[in-house]
Formats: sequence, C-alpha cells, structure tokens
Amino acid sequence: MNRQAVMANGLNWRKSSRSGSGASNCVELAIGESVTCIRDTKDRDGGTLRVGQPSWASFLATVKAGRLDR
Repeated sequence: MNRQAVMANGLNWRKSSRSGSGASNCVELAIGESVTCIRDTKDRDGGTLRVGQPSWASFLATVKAGRLDR
C-alpha cells in the first residue's frame, strides 16, 4: 500500500500501490483490529467487502506463496 489515505466512515482507506495513476483495476483497503475492508476505488459507494483478520492473513500468505499465480 502507498501513503495515499482517505478517512471515510471512521476508516483509514489506503489505495493499493500497485494501482498506479490512471489504472482501471484499483482497490482500497482499510485494516482494522478485527476486520479488513476492501472496496473498488472507482465505485467507493458501491459496497465494501469485509473480511475477518484470520481469513485476510491466510489470503495474504497464499498470495505471497504464489499459490494463486497462473
């Protein structure tokens, strides 16, 4: 994640550093104590995916291990 952050609804949203400028596949994260929230940068009011921290940690470990690479 980069340092660009937006406070909304009491959450500190950060845009993915992989999104770049003008990218069409952007996501933002807000990481809390018990939940990680994910939303589409282009449609911030379109809904938020909330994932418990154990599930989020497992997902990140899977990505970092390359188990989702094609």
